[in-house]
Amino acid sequence: MTASFDYYVLRFPHDGVKGGFDYKTVPHVTLKSVANNRDIDTIWDEEHPKIEAALSALNAALLTAKPNSLPSPQGVRKGQKIDFKKGETLHEWEVPFDFPTDWPATLKAPFDAFHSARRTMQRRMDQSISENAEPETLYDQPKIDPTKLRVTGKFTVEAVPAPVVMGLDDDLPGSEPDASIARSGGTSRQTLWRDELIKTGIRGKGGVMLKLADLEVIPGTKVLHASGSLADSGERVVVSFGPEHAALEQRQVELALQEADKLVPKVKMVVFCAFTFDPEAAKDIDETDWPGVTLLKVQMNTDLLTEDLKKKRASNQSFWLMGQPDVDLRKRADGKWEVEVNGFDYFNPKTGELDSGGKNKIAMWSLDTDYNQRSLFPRQVFFPMAGDKEGWMRLKTTLRAQLDEDALAQFRGTVSLPFEAGDHKRVAVKIVDDRGIESLKIIDLDA
Repeated sequence: MTASFDYYVLRFPHDGVKGGFDYKTVPHVTLKSVANNRDIDTIWDEEHPKIEAALSALNAALLTAKPNSLPSPQGVRKGQKIDFKKGETLHEWEVPFDFPTDWPATLKAPFDAFHSARRTMQRRMDQSISENAEPETLYDQPKIDPTKLRVTGKFTVEAVPAPVVMGLDDDLPGSEPDASIARSGGTSRQTLWRDELIKTGIRGKGGVMLKLADLEVIPGTKVLHASGSLADSGERVVVSFGPEHAALEQRQVELALQEADKLVPKVKMVVFCAFTFDPEAAKDIDETDWPGVTLLKVQMNTDLLTEDLKKKRASNQSFWLMGQPDVDLRKRADGKWEVEVNGFDYFNPKTGELDSGGKNKIAMWSLDTDYNQRSLFPRQVFFPMAGDKEGWMRLKTTLRAQLDEDALAQFRGTVSLPFEAGDHKRVAVKIVDDRGIESLKIIDLDA
């Protein structure tokens, strides 16, 4: 969020990025463009007599100074020595590019005059060829505006759902029985996840573990994938796994609670395990009041998606218990609102109660002041644990400018900047703790 990038010149600034960029161009020189260039003959007629005159002056000086012989680099005399003492002279193509070290200093002036005339003609020809050749646009090299610096952008990516994920109400088309289905697909993955869950347990705050004695498939349920018992108390636990490449959605939470309510014996705990949680689904899990039943969110390690990365040992940190954000929403005297984050409330498997995690474990939190129930847009971002050279403080070095340090210091705290109520009358607070585990809290302003 504090990284800086080059600012590219816009072709039509009033249209913004959609108007395109101004790219670098180079002449596309071809043999055809050189052969059809009429200016070359004109330049030759104008400049070559000057080269001939300079060559004559150089040869006259060579006959007077009579320096040591010089081997001819090309032409009919290639490799033969040109003996100036015998009155031999140089052709235009035999004049060396560098002044010979054993030539007398008197030859330096006519030597430089010859090359100056030659370079003048060549420069005029090159310029004419470039001006008459078709321009080539370098689309990988947009022009950079050195007077501006771009700092991040107005976009956010919360998740990338796979287009092949089916809805909960969709059914697969009928097909012939295939024994390989039992060894692959969703059934196989959930079997691996169940085995991993029994082996590693669920890791809570401070190293506290929630261990399961057993897990098995529940017959007759659609979104409850396993049932087991707690290792210490023996009370019943049911587990619902989220999709492999999408967020666990609100509809799945609703169906899972309906199925759990019908189970006998009664359920003591419902555990939702997912790689990511839909904001509304996370809200329902946190705020559902079911007397005698505990609802938990568990984040699955993304290593479970790749079998090669998952080590086969009981010390794996494959399942993390997610906390519930402890957030206060206040209306100020001036009519604006502000949010204060107090930390996470973590479920303690030993006591069965919620323990406060405190503010000192919040690595980052963001605030959407007008949450639309579809996508979270972080309008304010804070880094409470960032050091003096981290977080937003990096902007001071990145922009190479004097910034208001008092204003930046506010973005290291746990109290938001004042904001007006949005059209949706709803705010969303996302918190990431020091372990990298994130959670979301949605609050209605009307409530």
